[in-house]
Amino acid sequence: MSLNAELQERISSTISNNDVVLFMKGNRMMPQCGFSAKVVQILDGIIESYETVDVLADPGIRDGIKQFSNWPTIPQLYVRGEFIGGCDIITDLYNSGELHEKLGQKMPERKIPNIKISDAAAQRIGEFLERSPGKKLCLTVDTQFQASLGLVPPQGSEIVAVANGLDVIMDIGSASRAEGVSIELVEGSSGVGFKIDIPSAPGQVKQVTASDVKKMLDSGVRFEFLDVRTPEEREIALIVGARLLDAATAKQIESLPKDTMLVFHCHHGGRSQAAAEHFRGLGFTNTHNMTGGINAWSAEVDPDVPRY
Repeated sequence: MSLNAELQERISSTISNNDVVLFMKGNRMMPQCGFSAKVVQILDGIIESYETVDVLADPGIRDGIKQFSNWPTIPQLYVRGEFIGGCDIITDLYNSGELHEKLGQKMPERKIPNIKISDAAAQRIGEFLERSPGKKLCLTVDTQFQASLGLVPPQGSEIVAVANGLDVIMDIGSASRAEGVSIELVEGSSGVGFKIDIPSAPGQVKQVTASDVKKMLDSGVRFEFLDVRTPEEREIALIVGARLLDAATAKQIESLPKDTMLVFHCHHGGRSQAAAEHFRGLGFTNTHNMTGGINAWSAEVDPDVPRY
């Protein structure tokens, strides 16, 4: 089925009006599939600002972009009008450094981080590798400094570190965040597992109560107060002084100094925690989540704010 003229113009206009645009499932702050989340993590590690289009919100775009690009899967990335590809191609270009150049950035240094693996951990990993021929130990440290281990077939473009006799493969972004990582085998309440310590990780998202936020507002503490709910929810109830975190506001926040104090709130605290983690992953070091959300504000601070 051919692409109708109106839809083709919408897609063309979106691509031409944005230097970098990612057609994905979900949005930058809340990806709705693993492949989209992976590409968002890659882009977040290279550039601060880019446009996303949620294909789940528009069935016409979801089917139309596949015809427009002659590419069967989502996500799809365009840079200055050029179709780059899907998740696998983007990942390969990322590891080679070519994606950085396409995005106007310097090709990153392929520095091999120093990694430590304890004897006990190395022995256990070696046992897993013996049962998985053709695979290597893969360390991933995402933009939010969440680390994970896995056994995967090497693609050849990864960075390889050697620790306690084991090859550890990483994508180029993980390698840049993995300096000093230590991996140990520990026993906890749920059994034996690996503990990964990342000394370069920024501070965790801090939790503040509604009462704490009210005190800061009253005392004139300077911070960005951000509401991650929908416009429809704000019509029901809102906190004076809190700004809607829409796409335009997000771009403005991303341009601020990384030590800017950010306080996020939603309905009960879940979405705002995710938003705070997102900005922490962008390098912001002073992020806060208002526990309990606007529901707690109504209960603790201002009962005139409607509860829903």
